Amino acid sequence: MSWLILVAIAVIADSLRIFIDNYSSDVYFKGRGAVSQKIFNGLAFPVVSLIILAVTGFDFGGIDLIVGLLLGLSGFIYGIAGIPYYRALELDDSTNIGIFTQLSPVLYLFFGWFLLDQTFSPMQLVAFFVILSAPFLIVFTTRKKSRKVKIKAVINAFSYVFIAVLANILFVKISNDEQNFITTIAMVLLGMGIADLLIVFASLKLRRRFREVNRRSHYKVLRPLSINCLVRVVQQFAYRGALIAAPTVAIASVASDSAEPIVIFFMGLLLTLIWPKFGREKLQRKTVLVHLIATILVVVGIILLQA
Repeated sequence: MSWLILVAIAVIADSLRIFIDNYSSDVYFKGRGAVSQKIFNGLAFPVVSLIILAVTGFDFGGIDLIVGLLLGLSGFIYGIAGIPYYRALELDDSTNIGIFTQLSPVLYLFFGWFLLDQTFSPMQLVAFFVILSAPFLIVFTTRKKSRKVKIKAVINAFSYVFIAVLANILFVKISNDEQNFITTIAMVLLGMGIADLLIVFASLKLRRRFREVNRRSHYKVLRPLSINCLVRVVQQFAYRGALIAAPTVAIASVASDSAEPIVIFFMGLLLTLIWPKFGREKLQRKTVLVHLIATILVVVGIILLQA
């Protein structure tokens, strides 16, 4: 199925995005407010959006003013989700954040039922608790002195997922086959860029930190930020396309989120072995075992969700 191919592309792109974000946050923005790097996306996304619109000949077929504004709002809300996302990355590593964000299938099922008239079975309720047990396993196997930090990471990661799911549900709600899909994504990217600009330009401290990081790194930080921007554009096209093309948003979500923790887990181990500064994952036996068990719990829960 075409939507499964889109899911595979989205999973690989999103996994890579998480590692790049984690790398830039730890290496360049450590102690300087990782959220400040959103100024780059705030400038880049509107430019990418205009390039996409220019390539399509500014074809707004099937998209009126109200729909266009709502698409932009979907991107704007998704951009706001970046605040708790970067805060979570400052508190924890990529694999943990990847596990925490697997709560999205639960939210997609709930909002799919509440806003899109989609239903779920009693077995799927059991699956909810199985999925939720994964992040709690990580929290309660952490040493007490760092458990408080872990809990903060969970709260921020969940906030990110909650806001992002709302943004994507709005996108699916207002999208239809008559619209130019490429143009819809361009409008979403424009909204994301506006959100990032407002977040950063509302804070003089964040702007100063971004300039400071650029000077200290001799502008080398722009390389991972540029790559990450392109990866995020690919991820947005693939994931939102899968949400529309799949039978339900929940099915697209579970297909994506069942694969992502596995990809993140093994990608993290591989990158840590061959490029420690980029992978940056802990390879202690207990850490690997806990993450493996958490990943298995998530996958089992995802399978039960489809029952």
